[in-house]
Amino acid sequence: HVQLVESGGGSVQAGGSLILSCVASGYDYSDYCMGWFRQAPGKEREGVAVANSEGLATYVDSAKGRFTISRDNDNSRLSLQMNSLKPEDTAIYYCATGPACGFNTRNFDSWGQGTQVTVS
Repeated sequence: HVQLVESGGGSVQAGGSLILSCVASGYDYSDYCMGWFRQAPGKEREGVAVANSEGLATYVDSAKGRFTISRDNDNSRLSLQMNSLKPEDTAIYYCATGPACGFNTRNFDSWGQGTQVTVS
């Protein structure tokens, strides 16, 4: 039973920073792609950053230079360092895992419950 639990969301002023964390359990974490997605009210879920089993990261253009994804395979943990946050970053952020990387949500078959990030 795969379980992903996010933490670290909250409210911050524009220009501020947050760190999101995701702890995975119930499967061999190191073999799978891990990613962060977000969904703002009235919008579709979109990929923010993904990291393959070797830690190679890919970012959506809006996150490049501001966000950093990292994974700790020894501890089954994924994080997202978010700097220079903007109001348009406001969304529910989800941790996800799946057999293939990329920003297509269909590549990911397990999802966390989400954590709210609000930037004002």
